Amino acid sequence: MAESLRKDLIYSFAYLCGIIYYTMKKILSFLFLLPLVGCAELQQISEQLPQTMTGNLDISNALKEALNNGITKQVSKLTTTDGFFKNEMVKILLPQELQKVDKTLRDIGLSSLADEGLKVLNRAAEDAVKEATPIFVDAIKQMSFSDAKNILMGSDNAATSYLQNTTSTQLYSKFSPVVSSSLSKVGADKVWKQIIERYNQVPLVTKVNPDLTDYVTNKAMEGVFTMVSVEEKNIRTNTAARTSDLLKRVFAMQDKK
Repeated sequence: MAESLRKDLIYSFAYLCGIIYYTMKKILSFLFLLPLVGCAELQQISEQLPQTMTGNLDISNALKEALNNGITKQVSKLTTTDGFFKNEMVKILLPQELQKVDKTLRDIGLSSLADEGLKVLNRAAEDAVKEATPIFVDAIKQMSFSDAKNILMGSDNAATSYLQNTTSTQLYSKFSPVVSSSLSKVGADKVWKQIIERYNQVPLVTKVNPDLTDYVTNKAMEGVFTMVSVEEKNIRTNTAARTSDLLKRVFAMQDKK
């Protein structure tokens, strides 16, 4: 019985050694032949390997780069004098409530005061965006593009819309005090205090008390996203605007959609 068991173990061991020898022979043969495999075959093999993680990382980084370009190239224009006021794409106009104020002032000969009121709102936005740009840049850095490919293959402003939808609430809370400070800095609060007081003295008008900080905050944010969108569309549609290898490589994918 013991002799029979000993023979079975010897045979099993020999069989196992045979399997190991055969497997190692195959591996060594593959390694020996690998340098002889053509580029086409290697390409075919590489295409069958999982590349999702690297691809999404590149796409995410490229979209963030495009948004950062929008901040540095386009939003910076808003911070200059007349950056809002003489840019018809983002110029802050009066809300419905204040349009009647504007008309009434002009009707009673106070056109210059009405003109100044509109200008200082835009000046406050120009000043506020200058202070708040780092907030937008930080928001872009913190974004996680889990659906990066969908954004890449989306509309010409898909990345901007994603940024707007995911950061607006947080940005408003940070941006609002900056705007409030800017209204005071450029003298807009004093000008509009005078405008509202003069308007409310007019007989039979419904008195107004607008929240200028809220209004300018929203309009300034709209202006920022508008200009980011301009740069995103430029990168998507103009190959010359793709100033890095990453942008060229990733946005070439959406050219084929």
